[in-house]
This record gives sequence, structure tokens and C-alpha cells, in this order.
Amino acid sequence: MTVGGHRAERLAEEIHHEVDLMLAGELKDPRLAGSVQITEVRVTPDLHTVRVFVQLEGNDEDRAAAAEGLKAAAGYVRHELVERLQLRRAPEVLFVRDESEDYGRHIDELLRQAHPPKKP
Repeated sequence: MTVGGHRAERLAEEIHHEVDLMLAGELKDPRLAGSVQITEVRVTPDLHTVRVFVQLEGNDEDRAAAAEGLKAAAGYVRHELVERLQLRRAPEVLFVRDESEDYGRHIDELLRQAHPPKKP
């Protein structure tokens, strides 16, 4: 087992919880109001980088604004994670748009078109 194995997983869970709390009320950016949901958090084994996968709601303009808001909040989130989780080093926080649900819907639609349901 590598040194960062289980620790990275535990840290990812804690980061997920803390960032969720920040998005729920601490980040006052109007671009982030109710349009962001965390789907997954991944921490590299060396604990230098944190990827926070988020689902963005709304139309394309709202999604772009929310992405900019997250990018602007990354420094604050990084600082708060160091304070709250008592980390020695501040990991780089990257917010990544999770498009897996949209992709799944697209695949379902393609399958429905390829094999329409048979009527009895």
C-alpha cells in the first residue's frame, strides 16, 4: 500500500464535506447561488492537487458564470482547507465540470433512437 493510499481517500471525503459547507453559505458570490453541486473529490496521492468535480445548473450563461465564480473562489477555498483540516501544505484546488450526467442522458437518447420500444 502506498503512503497516500487511504489518507488521500479520507482527505477527499473531508474536503468534499468542507467545500460543500462553503458553497452552502460561506461563499457570498451571487454566481454560485444554488447552481453548484459537488459530485466527487479526488486528491492526488502526493496531496498536492485536489480536483473538485461539480455539476453546474442552468443555461450556458449561468454555467459559465458559475465556473468563473468557482475559479475566483479557489484561493479562498484553498486557504480555508488548510485552516480547517490543519494541513501542512495548501493543495492546489481545481474545480472541474462534471458532465457525466449529461453524457449519460445523451447515450440513453441515442439508444432509444437506435432501438425504439416495440408496441404490442
